[in-house]
Amino acid sequence: MSFYEALIEYVESKPEAVSEYPFGPDALVYKVHGKMFALFTEVDGCVRVNLKCEPNHAIELRSIFDAVKPGYHMNKKHWNSVFLDGSLPIGEVSRMVDHSYEMVFQGLTKRQKQNLMLRYDHCQLFGTTDKTNA
Repeated sequence: MSFYEALIEYVESKPEAVSEYPFGPDALVYKVHGKMFALFTEVDGCVRVNLKCEPNHAIELRSIFDAVKPGYHMNKKHWNSVFLDGSLPIGEVSRMVDHSYEMVFQGLTKRQKQNLMLRYDHCQLFGTTDKTNA
């Protein structure tokens, strides 16, 4: 399984994640309750995923990883573009997916959040901080 396939599988495993192509056939979007948490595109042969991120953490990730840039065609304060060029381990990118999902979860209505929390455990919703035990 390729890195891309493994990451898509992980994103699709997030509770109630729904995929669609609202921006055309070249932009794969994943949403939870109608709110986007991941956007996959390919430019010049390099796949990237845009992920929502807390602003200070977004800056921190950009300073640590060359493959993390301000979100392409997104609000650069709240979104990062992560280039899937092989320089980041799957565990790190999965952690970024978990963070993006959690950021979107926090913006859901109280009822939507309660509904998800009743049906899924914390690790299913937000992942685990220790990927070795996942």
